[in-house]
Amino acid sequence: MSHLSSSEIRQKFLDYFKKNGHVVVPSSSLIPTDPSVLLTTAGMQQFKKYYTGEADPVKDFGSKNTTSIQKSFRTSDIDEVGDETHLTFFEMLGNFSFSGYFKKEAIGYAHEFITKELNFPISYVTIFSPEGGSASGGKGSSEVPRDEESAGIWKDLGVTDIREEGMHDVFWGPTGTSGPCGPTTEIYCKNVKGEDVEIWNLVFNEFFFPGSREELLAGTSGKKLEPLKQKGVDTGMGFERLAMIIQQKSSIFETDLFTPVFKILPEEMDEKTKRVFADHSRAVCFLISDGVRPSNKEAGYILRRLTRRLIAYQAKVEIEKVLKTIVENYGAFYKKLDIKTILSVFEDENTKFSKTLSTGLKELAKISEVDTKSAFRLYESFGLPYETIKEVSGAKAGKLSREEFDEEFKKHQEISRAGVGKKFGGHGLILNTGELKAVNEEELNKVLCLHTATHLLQRALREVLGPEVKQTGSDITAERTRFDYSFPRKLIPEEIKKVEDLVNEKIKEDLPVNFKEMSKGEAEKTGALFFFKEKYPDMVKVYFVGKDIKSAWSKEFCGGPHVDHTGIIGHFKISKEESIGSGQRRIKGVVSG
Repeated sequence: MSHLSSSEIRQKFLDYFKKNGHVVVPSSSLIPTDPSVLLTTAGMQQFKKYYTGEADPVKDFGSKNTTSIQKSFRTSDIDEVGDETHLTFFEMLGNFSFSGYFKKEAIGYAHEFITKELNFPISYVTIFSPEGGSASGGKGSSEVPRDEESAGIWKDLGVTDIREEGMHDVFWGPTGTSGPCGPTTEIYCKNVKGEDVEIWNLVFNEFFFPGSREELLAGTSGKKLEPLKQKGVDTGMGFERLAMIIQQKSSIFETDLFTPVFKILPEEMDEKTKRVFADHSRAVCFLISDGVRPSNKEAGYILRRLTRRLIAYQAKVEIEKVLKTIVENYGAFYKKLDIKTILSVFEDENTKFSKTLSTGLKELAKISEVDTKSAFRLYESFGLPYETIKEVSGAKAGKLSREEFDEEFKKHQEISRAGVGKKFGGHGLILNTGELKAVNEEELNKVLCLHTATHLLQRALREVLGPEVKQTGSDITAERTRFDYSFPRKLIPEEIKKVEDLVNEKIKEDLPVNFKEMSKGEAEKTGALFFFKEKYPDMVKVYFVGKDIKSAWSKEFCGGPHVDHTGIIGHFKISKEESIGSGQRRIKGVVSG
């Protein structure tokens, strides 16, 4: 077995595929050209148009076969960072073929690279089978037979442990509302603990499905898989996980991708915090160098969130030294990493956040005994991390524990994901959408009025204050609506009145309220507003206020329900407008008949 450095592994990968007829394509930016995704999440993203036939790989690359090491970022894992595997920023190694070769070559390359180039044994592989399945309940499609071809190729290469999995596990579904798809074969190797870890996934795009992955898995849509005229190969191997396997480390954070940063961090800092700090520092460096700037929307919001979490530890950590170390560690391969720009952007955000942090510390000083709920409130409202609260509070946080704080955090996640609103005293609910709840007819009428008024409110805010207003949350009870949004300053009385008047004007016009169900892509083209942090299904409802969706005054992605026409609402009043953090504000509103 070899114990290669991360730099050596990268170079071996690219050299191997280059000598086997692949063109090395540089990593694309973390800011994707594809508007359907917030950040680049996989190596195949920059090659999507070559699989669909929209672009010619020979014309653009001089070959039907390419390879790359792609910078990638997944926002869904932010709250999971701190365990042994989850990351926000990561690298993906991949080789891609656009009808240049198929299963035999792809499997052969993967086998040779792992066992010969890296000198590491394969533990077992998986293939697709309609009878396959795991604890996840994944069964195959009767339309697709067992992948005998892949099984035979692996056997010829001397791999005897071949396991069968079903549709949920080893069948790559279409992205979006339709697209290429096909069976995959996964490669597993043992880590230093003797556990089997998946390191490489080879996807064989040989079908086209005229529907979503969800429809394909359900098998009830009546839609059928169609053979692709041009078959393709798309492989992905997580670099951090590969380095952990090859370097024989217990976790990705023990590899040389992270150890230079860990050496700088204080010894007394707990392991989970060190991992979070190392992950977020890498992410911040790469996001800034690719042109992202802290803001309250989209990728800028992600960067701001990560940056401020680092800033909270600046009393303990030499953050500038950490950022410089990351650039030194990665700069030879990623030439665009710019320490001067990184430090400039970081310092600017530090200045802005210091005021919010100061406010949070003042709030902390007012609390006589810091328990789990008060600590989490300080974290949620002012960004004070657990470690800062614990250290500053001293004896009055003696009963506060990391375990209880993490448990409170999990509860908050579950509530946020479910969209749970106010609980109504344990009574039976006649309406429960997650966001809206009502126990009787009177409450039902009230929440429907408030829900529709909230849509009008967002449209009015954007008209009065501008398009920088973006929803960051909402909560509707039978008594009031609460709307959270991004905006850098307090509203003046004249602006509040303008917003109120505009909402009431639309109520007085008694406009019809309707919805149209359509694909997510079609819905975005209508200009409908949507909550960028939310994960939407392939088919969505767009509720609009007006005669038709094209000319509607207000239109948003929403599950409903709403009133039938705005005149039912009565009169809308803003009862409170306040700050809930830097660049974050909240409006509470009521309606009356």
